[in-house]
Amino acid sequence: MTLRVLGIDPGLTRCGIGVVDVEPDRRVSLVYYGVVRSDPSSPIEERLLTIGLGLEAAIDEHEPHAIAVERVFAQHNLRTVMGTAQVSGLALRAAAARTIPVGLRTPSEVKAAVTGYGAADKKQVQTMVARVLRLAEPPQPADAADALALAICHAWRGAGPAAATGGAAALTPAQRAWAAAERASKR
Repeated sequence: MTLRVLGIDPGLTRCGIGVVDVEPDRRVSLVYYGVVRSDPSSPIEERLLTIGLGLEAAIDEHEPHAIAVERVFAQHNLRTVMGTAQVSGLALRAAAARTIPVGLRTPSEVKAAVTGYGAADKKQVQTMVARVLRLAEPPQPADAADALALAICHAWRGAGPAAATGGAAALTPAQRAWAAAERASKR
């Protein structure tokens, strides 16, 4: 069964969106990528409305089986963190309204899944996303590439084809170990 995952890289000015289809053998194909933009000079409520409507439109158009959202982490810039958290809330609300399961993924988890190195830089992530998706060049802008990386990570690390079919047989030993560690951390 093909699994469709929509990744969301939350941002108040540019919110990255990436949609991939993942086969049971872990092959990934590109469905869509882009960004939803809001005008930084607009009032916050209008910006959130714009981003929220864009996320809902992408979800309704692409009908994902799962959604991956970057987990908000602490930054020195409180304004940036607040905008990111607010957009994450919009994504979670849109998914819940459609009963689509959501996974929150940390930046280092995404980097490790896509590049094999949890401290990879943006260029390394973009290059590997292009390679995984068999693209001639890395997706632009970076927010869209990050959203694709989120979707790929989520499919490979928890919402993968085996999860979609209800079994663990299609998972690699490393994926099974990762899933076991994740379950143990939630107890």
